[in-house]
Amino acid sequence: MFKFRSLLLKSRFTKFQFTNTFNNLQPPSFARANSRVPISHNFCTTPNRDSIEYDVVVVGAGPAGLSAAIRLKQLCRENDTDLSVCVLEKGAEVGAHIVSGNVFEPRALNELLPQWKQQEAPINTPVSSDKFWFLTKNRAISLPSPFDNKGNYVISLSQLVRWMGAKAEELGVEIYPGFAASEILYDANNKVIGIGTNDMGISKDGSKKETFQRGVEVKGRLTLLAEGCRGSLSEKIMKQYNLREKGGAEHQTYALGIKEVWEIDEEKHQPGAVLHTLGWPLDHKTYGGSFLYHMKDRQISLGLVVALNYQNPFMNPYEEFQKLKHHPAIKPFLEGGTVIQYGARTLNEGGFQSIPYPVFPGGAIIGCSAGFLNVPKIKGTHTAMKSGMVAAEAAFGVLNEGLDMNTYWDALRNSWIWEELYKSRNYRPAFEYGLIPGLAFSGLEHYILKGRHPITLKHGKPDHEATNPARLHSPIHYPKADGVLSFDVPTSLHRSNTNHEHDQPPHLRLRDPKIPELTNLPVYAAPESRYCPARVYEYVADEQNQLKLQINAQNCLHCKACDIKDPKQNIEWTVPEGGGGPGYSVM
Repeated sequence: MFKFRSLLLKSRFTKFQFTNTFNNLQPPSFARANSRVPISHNFCTTPNRDSIEYDVVVVGAGPAGLSAAIRLKQLCRENDTDLSVCVLEKGAEVGAHIVSGNVFEPRALNELLPQWKQQEAPINTPVSSDKFWFLTKNRAISLPSPFDNKGNYVISLSQLVRWMGAKAEELGVEIYPGFAASEILYDANNKVIGIGTNDMGISKDGSKKETFQRGVEVKGRLTLLAEGCRGSLSEKIMKQYNLREKGGAEHQTYALGIKEVWEIDEEKHQPGAVLHTLGWPLDHKTYGGSFLYHMKDRQISLGLVVALNYQNPFMNPYEEFQKLKHHPAIKPFLEGGTVIQYGARTLNEGGFQSIPYPVFPGGAIIGCSAGFLNVPKIKGTHTAMKSGMVAAEAAFGVLNEGLDMNTYWDALRNSWIWEELYKSRNYRPAFEYGLIPGLAFSGLEHYILKGRHPITLKHGKPDHEATNPARLHSPIHYPKADGVLSFDVPTSLHRSNTNHEHDQPPHLRLRDPKIPELTNLPVYAAPESRYCPARVYEYVADEQNQLKLQINAQNCLHCKACDIKDPKQNIEWTVPEGGGGPGYSVM
């Protein structure tokens, strides 16, 4: 195996300090005789970066990226050839940055790895019941469940991708956790030829520390971006090549999901029980709802999803989640229990209307970076996986048969992803008119029209434009955390295992450093101090007693809410040093 791999794995335990072994790369032991993995490499010295080449580079070891990598290697075996496939993951390990509900629909996994049960995939808890409640402040009103979860499973997605990562490596995929893809590499014709990882060992002031090492160029004949929702490189690519315009797509719209995993009393645990709610604690103008899923081993997943096109700048999604846990219908499940883990992540809700053209010169965008979540199902893992599989098949055709990567777009539109998202396309935008009209229209769509409505509804304003000036609203006073059911942010952050090297340049950058004090604070009452579920942003008084924005980047959960919701789009989310961020294990 390449000493490159050994170097990368070693660096996870040595704070990413590179050594001179970079200059002595050897071919991997598992490479077949006809592999296209290069045997030798030509390296440049600093200031240029070391470089390594693969046939396919995948950015992100989530469901989509790993599905693409596995499918590529399967096709190689089926056709008696080989392609070198590399997966880069910014988390310290595969699954460390993965957080999801998750009621899992195994349709794509059945296609990809049909023997998953015999191979002991961590999918053990079938859905046993399916309830849907409308919450008022003190009541839970049972409604007919619009979900069909028969045959689905309650899982931990972070555990599933770890298992998928092992399966990918068994097939010969090289996976490198702890390395963040920070830039796109182009050739002279503006074609993507790979990615660059960020430099490491740089202090906050930009100076090089003793541990400084240049980033690495990881080049590929094709590059697949599977970064998840609001992927930073994917967003740049979409703008660079005008992919939304090319695909006739609307802007993407998002939600923020906040989640805890609890261990509860045995007598309260109902393995496979699934509960969804609408209504309280959110107001009727804000789309969202909660979920409570009974996992295995006395564990439950509890979460609140809040659409980021909410209007009131005083709303605090984290505090709304704390309120939820005190509802008379939710509280009994939690009493006597213990929180195991906390996390947060944004999710795409634009659906069919917001899918960009996913192909660019030199590669493609897959999974939630493109946005294949089925909103009424509240599921996107199966569609993300399928998109990775479809992209892999197109990539194999490009590299072995001389086909065009645009076949990925054609295959997507002929797949069950397209049919599924088209049928559900009007559900989310119907709620632009409020909770009650949205429920009425979505009920009509679900039970009668079944996606056959002749009109495709449009989304409203982009999420950042939906925020109203503070003068139109009154402040919201949230109750103090009791430390039993509800918790302050530092306590929750500790449970997320988030960690960043403190002395590094902030990965959250202000395009204009004056906007927070000149606009966000006086006009919107400092919304970044509330929409962030990790208290990354806070206003503190300086020597003249003037409030200034302080960015606590070390708290960041990589949820991307700030990149989406900032009223003036002044915050740019970039990757920190690889390996930083949350450390999820059961999310």
